[in-house]
Formats: sequence, structure tokens, C-alpha cells
Amino acid sequence: MQFPSQPSPCQLLQSTAFLGREVWVKRDDLLHPEVSGNKFRKLKYQLSALEGKQATLVTMGGPWSNHLHALAHAAALGGWPAIGLVRGAAGLDSATLDDCRQLGMHIQFVSREDYRQLREDPQAWRRHIAAADDSHVWLPEGGSAPAALRGVAELVDELSTELLPDVIMVACGTGATLAGILAGLQGRGRVVGIAVLKDADYLHQEIARLLQEAGYPAYQNYELITDAHHGGYGKAPPELRQFCREFSQEFGLPIEPVYTGKLFHALRRLQQAQVFRADERVLAVHTGGMQGARGFIG
Repeated sequence: MQFPSQPSPCQLLQSTAFLGREVWVKRDDLLHPEVSGNKFRKLKYQLSALEGKQATLVTMGGPWSNHLHALAHAAALGGWPAIGLVRGAAGLDSATLDDCRQLGMHIQFVSREDYRQLREDPQAWRRHIAAADDSHVWLPEGGSAPAALRGVAELVDELSTELLPDVIMVACGTGATLAGILAGLQGRGRVVGIAVLKDADYLHQEIARLLQEAGYPAYQNYELITDAHHGGYGKAPPELRQFCREFSQEFGLPIEPVYTGKLFHALRRLQQAQVFRADERVLAVHTGGMQGARGFIG
């Protein structure tokens, strides 16, 4: 597939009532109509390496996975067959999985135990693919391979000297996007990651591993907020949904409760706690993922 070379725009949010300060937003949700946000960046070099090659893409995800959705579109655009190993029982359905099937991705369900093994063992996927051979290419959960950091690091390169922030905030699922931003910053400024799942302290080890395996220094100029998950991954209590609706209405900027809603909700909480200095420029990364919001309608 062709990856557009135009950078995503930055949008200034001006509000004293809602967020309490000016905040810049890196609109990665606008990078590509379907392969959007951090998924676009994480897949960019992994898939570019396969251009012109015969390959079957194999990956994993939940029934509302942004990564599955993005990879299904990328595979269709690139002409690659794709297989998605999905956590859940046979017959489970979602709008995301419907889209993936329509795009040609073969959906294969695995148990929760098998899904954990897919996370822990880099070769476990082969046990689920009949006649797996060298033409099958594994992309880990969320596309979070060391090669993903190079694409994410370009986010920082796109910021002008005038726009380079003191603080970059980003929602964290696997830690790869945060690690890629650290790689791009090269020790400048600081990054605040908002973990969207419970018990996320292990992400420190994941971030360190990804940086090391991708050949970057062990950058430590970041903080991981682990108490802003609102009950866990995919949990969206009424208060968070209401926040997302009010935020989207005020700024004309769509967010959803799985990732970006938790990011901006945490940003407001940190601002209210006076964590940021008045002279600090804060930039939040909109990582896309709006397709997953369909699981929270109603």
C-alpha cells in the first residue's frame, strides 16, 4: 500500500473552562481514512518491508481491536491475505469483525488462555495456522514490534521547532507508541502516558524492551499514569461517556472512551491538580481509533 507522506496537522484547543489551558493536539486520526493514528505509524515500516513480496499477514486482537481493523484495510490495499486470531468464542461478532471479514481477513477465534500465550510466546501463533511457513508474517498485538518505533518517531520530526512541546501526552495500550515518541524526542522534553488498562506497571518493561530491541537508548524522560483507566480496558462508565460527548461538542474533535477519551480526561485532571507549569507547552496525540467507539453506542 502507499503511505501518504503528508504530516498530520496540529490543532490548538483554546479553553479555560473545560481543559483549563491551551492544548495542542497532533491529529494523527487524520493520517489515513481507515489505517489511522498510531496504527498507521506502527505498521508503516513493517508493511513497507513487504512491498512486492508474497506474504500472508497474521496478527491478534480483541473483537473491537483498532489494530485488527487497520491491518485488514492495509492488507486489502497491499494485496496481502490476512488472518486475525481473535480473543473470544466462535460466533462472537462485532462491527469491527464484520468490517475485517468484508475486507478479506480470515477471522479465527482463540481462547483467553491461548490469547495469553500469543502475547508471551513469539512463536505461539504458528500452532494456530495450518501449514504455516516462511510466507506467513507475524505482527504482534497492536502492531507493537520494534520496527514500529521508527514510524512513531516521525511524529516528533513533523513538529516544527516552534511547536516542539515541553510535554507530550498519549494513551497507552501496549507501550509502543510511547516508546516511539521517546525515540523521536531523543531525550528532549517529557512524555506522559495514560494507561488504558488495569495493572499496567508492566508497561515500563515493555517500553524498555522495545527501545532496546529497536536500537535506541533507554530513555527515562517519561511518566506512566496507571490510575486513569476508568475500570480497565474497554470499560466506559457513564461519566467518561458524558465527558467524551461534551469534549467532542465543544471542540468539534471526535474522541472515544477506549483511548482518547481517557487521555483527555486525564489531561484535565492533571491540569486541575496543577501538575503542569503555566509556561509549559502541552501537546496531546490523537491516536485515532474512532471505529472502536461503535461498541459503546447507546
